[in-house]
Amino acid sequence: MATYTLPELPYDYAALEPVINPQIVELHHDKHHAAYVKGANDTLEQLEEARDKEAWGAINGLQKNLAFHLSGHILHSIYWHNMTGDGGGEPLAADGVGDLADAITESFGSYAGFKSQLTKAAATTQGSGWGVLAYEPVSGKLIVEQVYDHQGNVGQGSVPILVFDAWEHAFYLQYKNQKVDFIEAMWRVVNWQDVAKRYAAAKERADVLLLAP
Repeated sequence: MATYTLPELPYDYAALEPVINPQIVELHHDKHHAAYVKGANDTLEQLEEARDKEAWGAINGLQKNLAFHLSGHILHSIYWHNMTGDGGGEPLAADGVGDLADAITESFGSYAGFKSQLTKAAATTQGSGWGVLAYEPVSGKLIVEQVYDHQGNVGQGSVPILVFDAWEHAFYLQYKNQKVDFIEAMWRVVNWQDVAKRYAAAKERADVLLLAP
């Protein structure tokens, strides 16, 4: 029985137009995300076989594959819920996301400064990667991370709450090679209600995520 399964989209393929067209959403979810789920499950089976046979010659590659596919599955699962056709704008107390708005200001000085940093982090990833807003449990603040592929350059213990997919499969059919244009457009579909819920959950679990010295 598979450990991981592909989650259903929380909206139909056309829900994010015109920022992301239906063809991209369908391919991205049904093919690319599904491939990461399959890859994680296949790698777990290969690791089970290695344990049964005490055959560890491929352990480094298997562990790297598990991290790659599992991180891809997790990041994409967050990504779909981070977006809504009714999203965008700036998080405001009037919309019920005041705690998140305050945390952004405290951590980055201003919303504008945060937006600029995450935009640049996502748009300048070398090759394939992500721009990520994460809760860092030791400081109790928000940080921006630049995730190479699905796993590198990440502070251990940090919890992603907003992710921008900067892999070419996320935008190329619509935006061609203009990654910056795609990232700029992404701000129009950010689901701040979802981000705020993730922030609140991360804060509540901070003491069990990592015991600070």
